[in-house]
Amino acid sequence: MNVLMISPGFPAEMPYFTRGLAEVGARVLGVGDQPPPLVPEIARRALSDYLQVRNLWDEEAVIAELKRWSKRQRIDRIECLWEPGMLLAARLREALGLPGMTVEETLPLRDKERMKQVLDRAGIRTPRHARATTAGQVRAAAERIGYPLIVKPIAGAGSADTYRVDDAAHLERVLPRLRHVPEVSVEEFIDGEEYTFDTICAGGEVFYYNVSWYRPRPLIARSEEWISPQTVALRRVDQPELAGGRAMGLAVLKALGFRTGFSHMEWFRKPDGEAVFGEIGGRPPGARSVDIMNYACDLDVYRGWAEAVVHRRFSQPIERKYNAAVIFKRAQGQGRIRRIAGLGKLLADFGPHVVCVDLAPVGAPRRDWRQTLISDGYLIVRHPELRATLEMADRVGTDLQLFAG
Repeated sequence: MNVLMISPGFPAEMPYFTRGLAEVGARVLGVGDQPPPLVPEIARRALSDYLQVRNLWDEEAVIAELKRWSKRQRIDRIECLWEPGMLLAARLREALGLPGMTVEETLPLRDKERMKQVLDRAGIRTPRHARATTAGQVRAAAERIGYPLIVKPIAGAGSADTYRVDDAAHLERVLPRLRHVPEVSVEEFIDGEEYTFDTICAGGEVFYYNVSWYRPRPLIARSEEWISPQTVALRRVDQPELAGGRAMGLAVLKALGFRTGFSHMEWFRKPDGEAVFGEIGGRPPGARSVDIMNYACDLDVYRGWAEAVVHRRFSQPIERKYNAAVIFKRAQGQGRIRRIAGLGKLLADFGPHVVCVDLAPVGAPRRDWRQTLISDGYLIVRHPELRATLEMADRVGTDLQLFAG
């Protein structure tokens, strides 16, 4: 099978998915706007051929170039695991007459308001919501929905440009920050813990799933610079407290007609136990979440996804051995990283439970924590017991410090 991978070298996880396709026997073709020498080596080794285009987001030009290219390179399947490229992938499938998600099926996964309308019709609990393209429409929606509420981009990913708004005066302070966003979703604020429901599917069958817990919920983590955000892949995904989210996740996939690929859903568990939908993407979670899935089960989920989409199976045994937590660090100060404190003590105390250390080195420029969750690096810890995992993760949050200046 010849599989075309859109943007095989970017973002950071894409080369591993590209490698996974090659490892399960696919002949992997790539298209992107990175010059070939800048495509990471992991992806370059997996690719049989690569088409560099001038601008990946000029859809008409990309479609025309790929139509010409496909006359000498047979394409059997098109895959894209990067949120901005999903509609491009759907349009390419339709233009080339290939199987997979259509534009109509992809649109609800990119448009948060359309997504919730589909789920409302299916009887799935979503936050009260409205679409808005002007400040006046935002104000009117806020009056209907009530405060507190959330305002976020219709087509956004993660929690960028997402705000909790507590009253009308607060809304007036937020509106100027959203002038660059063409469409927003105005939503009921759901008070509760935030989790994920991530799946690998083929032909409508779920072969693998994961539940992760955000500590704290992303909206809080994006608001306070001092926080070291955590994502925890849970070992006991079958615990009763998560049953509502698991059932909702399966119902959401069915309602949206999502049958093959990687999906990433976020949902809330309210204090009374009610599960409320957040949003879903037809792609894997970012920010090293796939890595913690691997560490939790000693799996290669990158390869597992590839096997599912190419061969409609998932042959790796799934044994949930650990809870795995990634903890992201933000340096204090501005400029370049000058000092890292506390790492040696943590490594000595936790030993083999620290499975990955990837911090910005001394001398590197400090990153803008508002633009990237990974910030100035991260540690991954794992342990069979959740309490021990959380204790280690919290120690990393408090005892590991990076200083810039």
